[in-house]
This record gives sequence, C-alpha cells and structure tokens, in this order.
Amino acid sequence: MTDIVTLLAINFAALIAAILILWGIAVAIRDVSFIDAFWAFGMVLLALASAAQVGIEGVHAAAILALTTLWGLRLSIHLFVRWRAHGEDPRYTRIMARTMERRGWSWAQTALLTVFLTQAPLLFLTCLPAQIGIWASVAGPVPTLGVIGWAGVAAALTGIAFESIGDAQLDAFRKNPANKGKVLDAGLWRYTRHPNYFGDALTWWGIWLVAADIGLWAAVASVIGPIFLTFTLTRWSGKALLEKGLHKTRPGYADYVQRTSGFFPWPPKTRG
Repeated sequence: MTDIVTLLAINFAALIAAILILWGIAVAIRDVSFIDAFWAFGMVLLALASAAQVGIEGVHAAAILALTTLWGLRLSIHLFVRWRAHGEDPRYTRIMARTMERRGWSWAQTALLTVFLTQAPLLFLTCLPAQIGIWASVAGPVPTLGVIGWAGVAAALTGIAFESIGDAQLDAFRKNPANKGKVLDAGLWRYTRHPNYFGDALTWWGIWLVAADIGLWAAVASVIGPIFLTFTLTRWSGKALLEKGLHKTRPGYADYVQRTSGFFPWPPKTRG
C-alpha cells in the first residue's frame, strides 16, 4: 500500500498542477475570485485522490470521504453560482491592486504569487484530516466507528447543515431589494455574525474527530488542519477581513456587532 509520505506528495503535486491550470484561466479572464469555489472543491479532490491510492475499505475512510464530498460539493457549487451571479469579489480586487502597486508586479505575476500559489499549501494543510484519516483507516483499519467517530460525524453534519441554512438565509435576504444596505440579523444570523464560517469550522473539527477515532497518531498528525482553518476564519482572511469592509458599507453593522456573537452561536445581548 502507498505510504503516507508518498500519498501526500502525490496529492500535493496534483494540487499544484490544478492550481496552475486555474491560474491560466484567471489570467485569461482577468479575475481570480473564483478561487474561493475551488477552495472547497480542492479538498474533495484531495480526499478522492487519497481514496484512489489506498481505497476506502475502512469505515472511517468511507465516512471521511462522504463528509468531505458532501461539504465540499455543496459549498463549491454555492460559491461558484455566487461568483457567476455577482462577478469579481471586491476583496480580491483590492488585494491585487495593492500588491501590484507595492511590488511593481504584473497582473499575472500578482495573481500567481499572491493568490494561487498561496492558496495551494493552505488548502492542503486544512485538508490533512481527510487525507491522513483515509490513509490511516485503510492502513490500520478499525472495524467500527467509536464514540469519538460518531461524535465527529454528528459534528460535521451539523456544521454542513448550519452553513447551508446560513447561506440560504443570506441569499434570500440579498435578493430582496428592500434590504439593500441593511444588516441581516434574523435566523441563524441573529445568534452569530458568521454562521457560514462557524459551520465550516465545525465540519472540519468533525472530520478531524473521525480521523482521531482511528488512533492518537492520526489525531496529532492532522489536528493542524482544523486549528489553522479556525484561525483563518476568525483572525485572518475570514471574519476580520470581511467585517472591516462591512463596517464601512453597512451603517447598522456596529450596533449588530455589539449585540451579536462574533463566531459561536449565542443568544443576542439585550440592552438594559
């Protein structure tokens, strides 16, 4: 059977090849923002590539592959449809413009070095629970899911549902012209400012738990994935970057921030 180092090396090489193809497409259409849709789909590809190399005989491998595919296909289709409907993401436009001005790079070079080659290792790292979990499930099969494994399945499915409902509520809100410039504070958005980000994190902590159910080494080797994703969503390019723009474009957003949890769902604060 393929050893874990070889499996990860093959997966990373295939990911880089896919990223370079997408970069070529971005150069042709002068838009990099579709990379968000590939972020989720890329993890599905890494899980499938892992399964193609070692199989999915283990129950944990089958569960991990199913959960990753369900999460990734749902999110990638949602983001791709949104990109097709709304066009280039202004966040990427600003990032590209600032970098080109500061570095003196061409558009193509900026897209490659700032967006595409940056995304690849981060995507790979986040997906380690799926890649290592699938390999470990086949290398040292555990016949059934234990309590930790079932907890992981429940957490991942809850995360997928949470994110899906949050995205659907936001889409419906945006489609109503009367809501232009307003802040969505109903449904799941009443309890957290970012139900989609929370759902993402919960899903990958769940997938990690399924991998951890196989053994301690799988848990330790892959825990950097959900840790990094949670950090990204809460402190780096997710919540922090998005809210910086919303404070400028949504007059009521500061008040919404004061009463609504920033990440974990929690009843809104009431004014005394």
